[in-house]
Amino acid sequence: ELYSEIDFDVPISTTCDSYGRYKLYMEEMRQCIRILRQLIPMYKETSPELMAEAPKFISAPKEQLLTQNYSLMQHFVLVTQGMRPPVGEVYVPTESPKGELGFYINSVGDPYPYRLKIRGPSFFHTGILQDLLPGCYIADVVTIIGSTNIVFGEVDR
Repeated sequence: ELYSEIDFDVPISTTCDSYGRYKLYMEEMRQCIRILRQLIPMYKETSPELMAEAPKFISAPKEQLLTQNYSLMQHFVLVTQGMRPPVGEVYVPTESPKGELGFYINSVGDPYPYRLKIRGPSFFHTGILQDLLPGCYIADVVTIIGSTNIVFGEVDR
């Protein structure tokens, strides 16, 4: 909602090589810093209370654990038996620096998920390699992969 108030340029590149992608990333970082410098003066402090009051899922604040018996019992049950989410399934997409990071959870009401699937963005980014690598030297593969922002530790999930 603040886009109309922020002055920035959208970085683009007309080259399709690793050096061109590197220069594009550098310009993206410059634009991010430019945006942040404009947003910081607009920042309004918010309340530090971010935790939900849901005793079935979240432990009470430490002050309550020390003074209220019910809160202490709820904390003990939560720690020893685990959280029991409702039966059902949910997919939650979140924005991450490299793309959409999604979580699929299927629950049967047990303290642990029946199925948990994490969709990391790098797995789908590997699909571009079939278009980038043909005709390249083996020595260039590391540079090409590095310029595509793929994190291979995330790919094997």
